[in-house]
Amino acid sequence: MTAAPGAEREMLLKLYEKSILKKAKHRAITQYLPDTAGKVCLDIGADNGVLSYLLRQRGGEWYSADLELSVVESIRDMVGENVYLIDGATTEFPDDQFDLVVIIDFLEHIHSDKRFVTELNRIMKGNACLVMNVPHDKPRSPIRRLRLAVGLTDDKHGHVRPGYTLDSLTRLLSPEFVVTEHQTYSRFFVELFDVMVSVLFDRLSYGGSSRKGVVVTADDLKRHEKKFKMFSIIYPCVWCLAQIDRLLFFTSGYSLIVKAKRGTSATEGSLQR
Repeated sequence: MTAAPGAEREMLLKLYEKSILKKAKHRAITQYLPDTAGKVCLDIGADNGVLSYLLRQRGGEWYSADLELSVVESIRDMVGENVYLIDGATTEFPDDQFDLVVIIDFLEHIHSDKRFVTELNRIMKGNACLVMNVPHDKPRSPIRRLRLAVGLTDDKHGHVRPGYTLDSLTRLLSPEFVVTEHQTYSRFFVELFDVMVSVLFDRLSYGGSSRKGVVVTADDLKRHEKKFKMFSIIYPCVWCLAQIDRLLFFTSGYSLIVKAKRGTSATEGSLQR
């Protein structure tokens, strides 16, 4: 399988460069990544494939997976090979295959989150590292209320739950995994702009809604090229607005990321297989 034509890849990378939220997500993920050279790695849920592409630049042997066929095809167009469709409960990967698994905004899209954690335990090596990004559940927050008011419901995003707190995610991962590091990021002003962009995408019906919400592909960029050029023009103003978030360091962010290691009982189970 050959990768996407360079022009299409460049279009999606340029969109990424104009996305405050996606760049913040990439920074947060890479802070927790070990050296991937010589390791077998898996990313799940990486949107249109840009994050999969960026992760593969770090070295190692990478695999990618997601829930929707259209999303899988977008990722495959971006990175070329080793991209799989999964059902949110099981995978076709063998036992003890991966040294690193990166989960990006995926658990909130599946009903079987606990079963999927058990599946991760099966496919990861005994000393493997898990990095997981989820929405931070803040039910009384102004951004949450705003999203609901403008119609950006959980259903619209393909979410079966609004997200997780650190406590609920820690409980979900236990006993298979033990959280060793955690942080939140993306505060009020970054999220406010994301709401504005999401409303625009919804009005333009980019890609339609699915189990993964709205995923912007290279075809979408081609169809709405003029609108994205306008977005590029206002980006400096958006960037300045996002810097105000730094003044809100005393508040928790709307995204939660954790780094975890295999639990003792999970490691023992792996050795017995």
